[in-house]
Amino acid sequence: MDDGKSTLIGRLLFDTKNILADQMEAIEKASKSRNDGEIDLALLTDGLRSEREQGITIDVAYKYFQTPKRKFISIDAPGHIQYTRNMVTGASNADLAIILVDARQGVAEQTRRHSLIASMLGIPHVVVAVNKMDLVDYSEDRFLEIAQSYQELAKKLQIKDLTIVPVSALNGDNVAEASPNMTWYTGETMLSVLEKVNVLSDQNLTDGRFSVQYVVRPQTDEYHDYRGYAGRIQSGTFRKGDRITVYPSELTSSIEKIELGGKEVEEAFASQSVTVLLSSDIDISRGDLIVTSDNAQPILSQDLETLICWMDDRKELKVGSKFNLQHGTSRTRCSVRSIEYRVDINTYEKIEEVEGLKLNDVARVVLRTASPIAYDPYLKNRANGAAILIDETSNVTVGACMVE
Repeated sequence: MDDGKSTLIGRLLFDTKNILADQMEAIEKASKSRNDGEIDLALLTDGLRSEREQGITIDVAYKYFQTPKRKFISIDAPGHIQYTRNMVTGASNADLAIILVDARQGVAEQTRRHSLIASMLGIPHVVVAVNKMDLVDYSEDRFLEIAQSYQELAKKLQIKDLTIVPVSALNGDNVAEASPNMTWYTGETMLSVLEKVNVLSDQNLTDGRFSVQYVVRPQTDEYHDYRGYAGRIQSGTFRKGDRITVYPSELTSSIEKIELGGKEVEEAFASQSVTVLLSSDIDISRGDLIVTSDNAQPILSQDLETLICWMDDRKELKVGSKFNLQHGTSRTRCSVRSIEYRVDINTYEKIEEVEGLKLNDVARVVLRTASPIAYDPYLKNRANGAAILIDETSNVTVGACMVE
């Protein structure tokens, strides 16, 4: 909140020359109301009228940019506590989190809240940008004080890969270019850190998980016996000849053929969309999970212990509430068996004896599903450990789940 997140993203876009001429012209016009005459780079991501009027971020904004070394998708999420659900939505697919700290305020309540969410969602890399260093006269002592304070917090949250950079998003200090105002800082610039961080090693390429989206059965003379299973590989690697197990039926077979983009390949891996053909005809339909038999197997259960962020502002989650649970391509009904505790996202305290969850509450909840779910613990395999709760009547997503 007011720490300069949108300005930092705008500065990254500006300094990497990823702003189109018409975009630049539009924000120059929109910035004319400013008394100092400076261009407001935050307007690149804060596109809603209410955001520009209040000078805050409300919705999640996605911006695409690239440098000669890497392509990026930036997700600018709001900082206000009432938009925690937007923060969870934005962070759910992130490889890296940039957490801003106002150099004047230090590690504040919202710093702790966003750090908890980043840790809870299993984001493997965290970069802390100590922003507005120009407002504390580029003080090295102030930066070191904040860095030490955050390192203690990161230790408590078990954040493994942490980088702390002093920046001024408004002036561009240490964003894309090293700052002449902070010669005492010998580390890398923000952009350099983003370009070098290794995200390939974060992918789970061991545990093969393939969620069936569509059964391909042409039933033509040319493809009379063709039966393929199309979908996206969530994790792991699948190879021709691999033994597989299908969940929840636990039937087994082997891979006869893998097709990628209409061509046969010997292997395919996580995030690729493929069609898999098996050596035997077994009953497989949308929502089933194909797993490589030689690696660790998922947990098959109807009782799920989950960490839930409640996202509905109209009704509460209570014991006995019923929903549809979407896990991968599988959808089944479920009910709330118990609310173990609610997490105070500011103090990390566990509050027990909770009657219900309100908007933006985070809690440990036990769910009972109508049919078994094959899942992995979220922190081990984010792709197969995430799910959403859907309201049965409105079909609105009301909860984000991390299966523990």
